[in-house]
Amino acid sequence: MPVGGLTPQATDDAADLIVRNAKIHTGDPSRPQAEALAIRAGVITVVGDDTDVAPQTGPGTKVVDGLGRRMIPGLNDAHLHVIRGGLNYVLELRWDGVPTLRQGLAMLREQAARTPKGQWVRVVGGWSAEQFAERRLPTVAELNAAAPDTPVFVLHLYQAAVLNRAALKAAGFTRDTPEPGGGQIVRGRDGEPTGMLLAAPSALVLYSTLAKAPVLQGEDRKTSTRHFLRELNRFGLTSAIDAAGGFQNFPDNYSTVVELAEAGQLSVRIAYHLFPQTAGQEIDDLTRWVDMARPEDGDEWLRLNGAGENLTWAAADFENFAQPRPTLSSGYEEQFEKAVRLLMENGWGFRLHATYDETIRRDLAVFEKLAAEGLFPSGNRWLFDHAETVSADSLDRITALGGALSVQNRLSFQGEAFLRRYGPGIAADAPPIGAMLERGLTVGAGTDATRVSSYNPWIALHWLITGRSVGDLVMRPPHNRVDRRTALAMFTEAGASLTGEQDVKGVLRPGFLGDLALLSEDYFTVPEPDIAHIESLLTVVGGRIVHAAAEYEGLDEELPPVSPAWSPVAHYGGYRATPPTGLSGTRQAELLGQAVAESEQHRQWRARRGLTPQTANTPFDPCFAL
Repeated sequence: MPVGGLTPQATDDAADLIVRNAKIHTGDPSRPQAEALAIRAGVITVVGDDTDVAPQTGPGTKVVDGLGRRMIPGLNDAHLHVIRGGLNYVLELRWDGVPTLRQGLAMLREQAARTPKGQWVRVVGGWSAEQFAERRLPTVAELNAAAPDTPVFVLHLYQAAVLNRAALKAAGFTRDTPEPGGGQIVRGRDGEPTGMLLAAPSALVLYSTLAKAPVLQGEDRKTSTRHFLRELNRFGLTSAIDAAGGFQNFPDNYSTVVELAEAGQLSVRIAYHLFPQTAGQEIDDLTRWVDMARPEDGDEWLRLNGAGENLTWAAADFENFAQPRPTLSSGYEEQFEKAVRLLMENGWGFRLHATYDETIRRDLAVFEKLAAEGLFPSGNRWLFDHAETVSADSLDRITALGGALSVQNRLSFQGEAFLRRYGPGIAADAPPIGAMLERGLTVGAGTDATRVSSYNPWIALHWLITGRSVGDLVMRPPHNRVDRRTALAMFTEAGASLTGEQDVKGVLRPGFLGDLALLSEDYFTVPEPDIAHIESLLTVVGGRIVHAAAEYEGLDEELPPVSPAWSPVAHYGGYRATPPTGLSGTRQAELLGQAVAESEQHRQWRARRGLTPQTANTPFDPCFAL
């Protein structure tokens, strides 16, 4: 973009990219605000104003005018299933951001018509019934009507899945299918499956059914992953910590991101974890892995960060808040201790899925036993994920053992179920973010996308700041919310600390990686409801423009077309953006609608007291008077 005031100079150390005329929040206490920065060879060289960057403007320098927009350090999702999400992205119909079930069903009907025989239509994560105007799930009958012949699988949180008749057949469910452990196949009077699957409380029946659907092969896996990473770039994400997960096998499912990294085609930096997949074989798998690689092997684009989020299956709790908290087996500590000892003795960090304080207390007892031998704290990075009901005592013990935490906005999508089960008192501190930060703990923030929450980090930031769910339920009171700067630091600096990269990313400072996002709205001044509507107009990773929109459209790298051509992403894209409520006529109409409803309630109140006729007044237009 031609920019006046910066004259190209012949220089050997010219910047590759300069962004000027921006409102830059650096995250650097030594210089919190700036107007321009320069990047050379992927690293920030100057942060300041036009005078500071002018000497680095060469004939080949790309200069971009920020047009007075807000710039922030690139976002870092501290808990995202980015590898698994990339392998499936183009196969999934996204209901993220869709405001009504009616619209979602229309999308499903259209997609079923273009989906070839043998393929499924799948809606997997990123939505909640509470976001819909109808406040409900689709019914089996609605799925059958929308897609009589194409298998349809709709996953709702960690709670349930709805399958149409064709999907039941494709998945092999019959009258004779046995009940899965920890799950339920809902059946009719005749014993036949109805199409509803319930996590009771384990979601394994949901995920094992989804695993029966066709998967991508070859180049389509790379294309899917690249488009998913571009979708993350759309929201200003430049780094992610992959939390591994069920049905994510190493090394097979990691090969796609490895190949993209080798080709220089990653647009999000990935630090990944390894998750033993086979119960009873966890220690053997971990032993093999610690002999193969070391944490931090790799580079700034792709690196190993440790084990988890499960080390042994028996120690994992479940987070289906529509069901009671699961009681874990009484003897899991023996194998769990072996796994933790192996990792700590070999310099491996780890992360642990732990929703409930009951699980966290048992894990901490194991760590304290090993601390007596000098294994805690030892400098290895380890953390608890989720921790919705962690207690103050457990937080003190985590602090003493040198641990950290990573919280996600799962209650943006499951808050109503959590509140119904545990009540407002416990919900107010779920999770106790304020108490975590008061103790000086490193607290990273993420989404836990893609099978429950949306991958849109601005929904998570909105939740951190307001305590509100996507259904506009207020759960966390002011004392357990954070301000905008703190929330942003949880999505930038803290994520870098969890991967040991706090000295190279997370802030905009000379010598740090050139990762940034230029935003559609000023994050620090927009009304709180509009935080969730922010997107990035220009996302830069290592000096590469990986996403460009609005005035910057066309500056980013070209991607291959979405394949296969019938992909839902090819027709609908990913997240369904909606206009900011504070800036649109929609919100005005909503408020007027509320006023009309209140007027009618007032009329009914008067009618019940005999102050006005029982029947509504007939509208009268004097233009039609006789």
